[in-house]
Amino acid sequence: MKQFDSIIVGSGQAGTPLVFSMASKGQKVAFIEKEHLGGTCLNIGCTPTKTYVASARRMWDISQSESLGVDFSGSFKSNMPKIKARKDALIAKSVKGITSGVENHKNITYYKGEAHFINNTTVSINGEEITAPTIAINVGGRPFVPSEYKEIPHLTNQSILELTELPKHLVIVGGSYIGLEFGQIFKRFGSEVTIIERGDCIIKREDQEVSDSIHTFLKEEGINFVFNAKKITPSYQDDEVTLTINDTTTVKGSHLLLAIGRVPNTDTLQLENTTIQTSSRGFIEVDDYCRTNVEGVFAMGDCNGKGAFTHTAYNDFQIVEDYIFGSKSRKVSDRIMTYGLFVDPPLGRCGMTKTEAKEKGINVLEGRREMSRIARAKEKGETHGFMSILVDGDTQKIIGACVLGTGGDEIVTSVLNVMYAGKTYDLIKDSVVLHPTVSELIPTSLEKLKPVE
Repeated sequence: MKQFDSIIVGSGQAGTPLVFSMASKGQKVAFIEKEHLGGTCLNIGCTPTKTYVASARRMWDISQSESLGVDFSGSFKSNMPKIKARKDALIAKSVKGITSGVENHKNITYYKGEAHFINNTTVSINGEEITAPTIAINVGGRPFVPSEYKEIPHLTNQSILELTELPKHLVIVGGSYIGLEFGQIFKRFGSEVTIIERGDCIIKREDQEVSDSIHTFLKEEGINFVFNAKKITPSYQDDEVTLTINDTTTVKGSHLLLAIGRVPNTDTLQLENTTIQTSSRGFIEVDDYCRTNVEGVFAMGDCNGKGAFTHTAYNDFQIVEDYIFGSKSRKVSDRIMTYGLFVDPPLGRCGMTKTEAKEKGINVLEGRREMSRIARAKEKGETHGFMSILVDGDTQKIIGACVLGTGGDEIVTSVLNVMYAGKTYDLIKDSVVLHPTVSELIPTSLEKLKPVE
């Protein structure tokens, strides 16, 4: 049996940097990946979807040119093979860089295949058993596909990126982040789009005003919505999918995208051969340092249920690296949740929502500004959305922020930085910022805080 210092299972945004960190410190590392180097974000997540968002934005810019005084004559349309080729080229360049780094490092042994645990310290890969005192699991997740859709032709967030022909009518089940992003992308590309949601609003985890605002501008773009779809019965005939909703309504489409949720890829690891503990949903249970209940075994990224974002996965790497080689001072509980919804205009979120803050009994004050009252947003012709900053009335510290509008995905980090600094909101309220920008209204919005009822 081959002995290593460490085994890393999965090449996502936690596993890959950890491999290189360990190898650079002289460890002999086994690196296992069953599908593609770089993980979800690079291959089927952030990188490809944001290239599609950019292409869709160009379509929107052309369609809106007349309102900004630009005369346009002629026709334009999305070219799916070219859009896909651009995406593939960007991914290939990054994967090539990772591959070269792995193959040329004397301390890294790369295994292409699926890892199976034999016991707490031993892994089988392609029929070979290897062992190490330290094992880090970064196997990510995959789309959840309910049993009733197994025999129905459907797309996932992965397979939709392989399309070379534009869907005539894309029907999406799931009105949250993945569904909304792809819905707007393909609507702008030229498809008819219908989004079906089990609940009474989109993105349920957000405050109602955020959901309502996003719903409004997506409807304005021509996306159809069906809510309260408590029962969905799918069928497929003559190259057409039919969804019967609540036994009363039918929606027919050429393509079906399932955006219902994701599940961790832990079920393939054969963890039943170990004493590693998992939750009822399959997530590997970890502590503040991403340690499992088994000494020397760590779980990072989507499979530990602590974040499900690229940036939280990378932070898991930082925590594990610090625990193994550093001061053991970095912890999961130290991070402030932040994420984005990359519809256009985008949503940037950090900290708590209003609902979460009120449920905690916090004396919540809000600084708010509608994008329609921000000069730069009006100049750009992009006035959907608003910015909202929440302050704890007792400590005077910022506890959360939402920037829904042009540049919101970038702007929210300026608020997040103040939260990490642990300073009161006066720090940003009294700052002098660049004009003309959208973010210059952050200090202005904090000048007149109002209680959140």
